[in-house]
Amino acid sequence: MKGSSVLLDRIAGRRTAVRLQDGALQDFLIDEADDSAPGTGAIFRAKVDRPVKGQGGLFVALGNGLKGFMRDGKGLSQGQTLLVQVTGTAEAGKAIPVTRRVLFKSKWAIVTPGAPGTNISRAIREEETRLRLKAAVSDLDLPEGCGLILRSACAEADPDAVAEDAEEMAGLAEALLKDSKGAPELLIEGPDAHHMAWREWGDPDELDTAEGCLAARGVLDQIESLFSPVVSLAGGASMAVEPTRALVAVDVNTGADTSPAAGLKANIAALRDLPRQLRLRGLGGQIVVDIAPTPKKDRKQLEQVLRAALKTCPVETNFVGWTPLGHIELQRKRERLPLTELLPNGLS
Repeated sequence: MKGSSVLLDRIAGRRTAVRLQDGALQDFLIDEADDSAPGTGAIFRAKVDRPVKGQGGLFVALGNGLKGFMRDGKGLSQGQTLLVQVTGTAEAGKAIPVTRRVLFKSKWAIVTPGAPGTNISRAIREEETRLRLKAAVSDLDLPEGCGLILRSACAEADPDAVAEDAEEMAGLAEALLKDSKGAPELLIEGPDAHHMAWREWGDPDELDTAEGCLAARGVLDQIESLFSPVVSLAGGASMAVEPTRALVAVDVNTGADTSPAAGLKANIAALRDLPRQLRLRGLGGQIVVDIAPTPKKDRKQLEQVLRAALKTCPVETNFVGWTPLGHIELQRKRERLPLTELLPNGLS
């Protein structure tokens, strides 16, 4: 089918969400097998444990034996209680990454404790729409010290529905901010795959919630292909995306044609598709790309291609630069578990 599609189904009994564009896989979410693992966005009442020497951060107790690591511990003292939010997945044997910058986030609105004021996404450029949305939330009673952000999805939404959504988030924020004292405890779970799809992917041209829709529409084959490191590109070229303990290594190969023109074409195709491949595979951290041999004069063009591709990716990714050996280096936020950890046995 042409256009955007969202498919909600289950794989191995776990909620699964898939986003397609013109039938091609664009994003893929699946609940973790371990229901006890807090998902990204979960909010805890935490207690400051101890600082981490030399790193500027500190550990916090989250309850039930869980430990969190917070990078910004300035002004906090041992034993102090506060609200924290999970910002990503924990690597094996490490503490859960958390922040004290808690956000109460829904499809249209974000309530921001400690950051007062009403802001509208800069992606909404029509002044009439901005004024209409601002008027819709003008009477909203926010908790003291909190602000409000209206997200880009509001552009096509009914202002009354936006106001209702913002009011619900404000009520949730008020209740939890009053509940910051006490023993460490999970207060709100992170969104599951279906809720995350509703919240982050916008309204698709088509929504399919039929049981077995992933298999019926051939999507499982596209997911299965992600377990292979090799990604086919046009003209016989390919790239290999292989995670190691230290970093994610990406190797671009032109195939039989080793001419400079073929190298440039392969590199452009690989860099355009790289953010999607990293997103689908749940990969983050340090990314090193060994591009096909290309003259230095083409580097600026490749940077432009890569930066344009990264703009459309919701996962924070920074272009670090070129290494002395001519590799591209990226730093990408770890927001998800790698696909191979979520589904260690594939789709079987």
